[in-house]
Parts: sequence; C-alpha cells; structure tokens
Amino acid sequence: MQVEIKIDSSCTEPKVIILTDSVTEDVNNIVKKLSEDVPQVISGSKDEKIEVIEEAQLIRVYANAGKIFAVTKKGEYILRLRLYEIEKRLNPYQFVRISNSEIINLKQVQHFDLSFTGTICVRLSNGTITYVSRRYVPKIKKILGI
Repeated sequence: MQVEIKIDSSCTEPKVIILTDSVTEDVNNIVKKLSEDVPQVISGSKDEKIEVIEEAQLIRVYANAGKIFAVTKKGEYILRLRLYEIEKRLNPYQFVRISNSEIINLKQVQHFDLSFTGTICVRLSNGTITYVSRRYVPKIKKILGI
C-alpha cells in the first residue's frame, strides 16, 4: 500500500481519498478505522463508583499487585484497562512511559533529578517520587533534549 500526503493551503479540513481497483477487505477496514469517532475515555472506580477521568487531571498511571491505578488530584482510581491500552488512549506528547509498570504526565512533573547513576528520579506535582527505569532513560533524555 502506498501512502501519499499533499499539502494544500486552500484546504480547510483533511480529506482522505482511497484509490483502488476493487473494494477489498483491507479497504473496508481502512474506511471503518477512519470513520470511527469513538472518544478514548478512561474511567476508573473509586469508592464503588465509576468516574470518567479527565486526561489533564492524570498525574500518573501505574501497575501494582496485578492492578492498574490512576492517580489524580482527586485521588486514586482502579482501572480495568491494561497499561498498554491506557498508553494508546493517552496523548503521546503529554504522557510518557518511564518503566514497564508506569506512565507519567509530563505536565505534572516538578523536576527530573539526573544525579542518580544510570537512572532518573522524577518528582511529580503531588509530591510522589518515582524513578525512570534504565531501559527508558534514553527515551526520557531525548524528550528532555539532553
């Protein structure tokens, strides 16, 4: 499959055209994916109630004891999604995975401490201190431009 992007300053909204000799299952799948307008919400349970968690309110999402937790300024929620599913739903320019078990909101970081050998210490806006695992250090350094 070939992908082509044309920039046209007179175009007011994106337009997708599919050129093909016949409508195949792959073409139908592409049309279906492009037509889906499903909001990617994250919901969590707290005090036996389910609440929609606003992306901007998230401080961190982490796994512990086989469960996934989301921390916000309002408190901690238990999520039913897996960490990789949550990662797909979050804005990749605002959220970053720092270990196999944790995703943080870059806008909720107070500071990064690079004085630790081989890892990075992260202080979040709610006072939580967490660490970037060695595997993710190069990714974080690239994001920080160092």
